[in-house]
Amino acid sequence: MSLKLTVQGWDTGGRVLASCRRDYRQEARDNSMSTLNVQGISLSYETHGDPEAPPVLLVSGLGGVGASWGTQIARFTEKYHVILPDQRGTGRTTRALDGHTTRQLAADMASLVEELVVGPVHVVGASTGGAIAQYMALEHPRLVRSLTLSSTFARFDAFTRREFEVRRRLAAEWDRRDLLSAYALFLFGPRYAREHPEAVVEWIDRAAALPAHPDDRRIGLARIDMIAAHDTFARLREIAQPTLVLCGEHNFCTPLPLSEELVRGIPDATLIVFEDAGELIELEQPVRFFTEVSGFIDGLCDPARG
Repeated sequence: MSLKLTVQGWDTGGRVLASCRRDYRQEARDNSMSTLNVQGISLSYETHGDPEAPPVLLVSGLGGVGASWGTQIARFTEKYHVILPDQRGTGRTTRALDGHTTRQLAADMASLVEELVVGPVHVVGASTGGAIAQYMALEHPRLVRSLTLSSTFARFDAFTRREFEVRRRLAAEWDRRDLLSAYALFLFGPRYAREHPEAVVEWIDRAAALPAHPDDRRIGLARIDMIAAHDTFARLREIAQPTLVLCGEHNFCTPLPLSEELVRGIPDATLIVFEDAGELIELEQPVRFFTEVSGFIDGLCDPARG
């Protein structure tokens, strides 16, 4: 496991693509919500922050909705140009019943970055978003400046496969609120849930209040099948972008051994473990999460530190 970050050769490529952003800059200044027709869907996204700042693509977890990043959106907006998409089948994006693979969702994200002419971007992916980010790096490398892989995996192991077999049965049978209450047991660390029960209830309430769609259950099952099928293990050595891997010490959803496997496979990747944290480290320890990720990104943007 190496803790060295290799960043030589990236600055020039970043400047070349950044110089092509002119047509998009005024729209980006407006912190707008918009849609683009890409990959056969209408993909909804928001932009926040200064378009002259380093671009950051925030890719959310299994729920797929950009707003799930919560307070991190405002934090990242202070320093970066943030692109915040709703993934295929979720939020305000087309509720497509097809195309639910991490490879296809990576192609969706890559098409968004290309259409907005903002690449290469710093991709920050949480859980499912981290799986999507891996395929962005592998199959659309010129669009990716760096990877932050939070609470994610290259493939399921025996523990995670059993977990999601149970979660799939729950998703097929339970109503939304009961399902979210059960999911909270997997997603929040025990100490956080003990000390902040009101925050866990607020998370359940907020997710349960999202607008419902007749195909939500079918799409939700397809997304569980999607991540269960995800497997980039044999290709991790091909990831050339600087990579930061983050995981909570008490992550019962995508446990620490999965992050350790990523770091062993991705050349020169760095692993940071958040003590007493579960899956949702960006919500449980928001200040430290942003500090670690922004420090990583800023280190790559500063030529003096390259």
